[in-house]
Amino acid sequence: MRTVRAPLPVTTGRRGGLEYTLWLPARDPVGGAVVLHGAGSCKESHHDYARALVAAGLAAVLFDQRGHGASDGPMGAGVLKDVVLMADLLRAQCGDGGLPLALRGSSMGGCLAILAAPLVEAHAVVAICPADPVGLRRGLRSGTLRFDADVEALDGVLAGCDLYRAVEELPVPLLLLHAAGDEQVPVEFSHELARHFRADGSRLIVVPGGHHRSVQHDPELQAVSVRFLVRAITSQL
Repeated sequence: MRTVRAPLPVTTGRRGGLEYTLWLPARDPVGGAVVLHGAGSCKESHHDYARALVAAGLAAVLFDQRGHGASDGPMGAGVLKDVVLMADLLRAQCGDGGLPLALRGSSMGGCLAILAAPLVEAHAVVAICPADPVGLRRGLRSGTLRFDADVEALDGVLAGCDLYRAVEELPVPLLLLHAAGDEQVPVEFSHELARHFRADGSRLIVVPGGHHRSVQHDPELQAVSVRFLVRAITSQL
């Protein structure tokens, strides 16, 4: 029988220099999600999605990546380790080291979610308009990415990343969401990633029009991604 808890307020905290918000449902969560924002953004930009996750019975942690918001230091060589740190935090806060987790990321966060999935033993991944590591490296070098970064260290991480291969090797379902009108990451990139799907249940959804940020906050598409995560998590329990 599942335990019923009193609704908990959103908790703000710090772990390893990372500022985060923790969201817990009133009942024991069926799973959890680590939410990764994009370049130049912050955790608060995705609190609307956290509310959707909690309503579906999932716990969530959102954090400012380094070089963003209230977190310490520039983004650098430990960028994927930070995702692991937040996943471990979420599992610990839910009192169950075996809590099944998913990753959801937007743009740069979508790229990192795919790359970090094996490290956190994710049960599913949602990537919205995921950025190409090649494009991220180009933005780092040109200074067009608006966040504090250890350019050499972060470039070294991205240089060793092949997102196509990472998608091929994912053992869990991946949902790609992309707006056809994306002016920053061409929708063709997600089409190409989808050609590398190997895990059962993986999907690409392309919506007409829109722009780089429109999919993130569309309530219907948020609901689609939440159902995708819940189905992927519960089917593996």
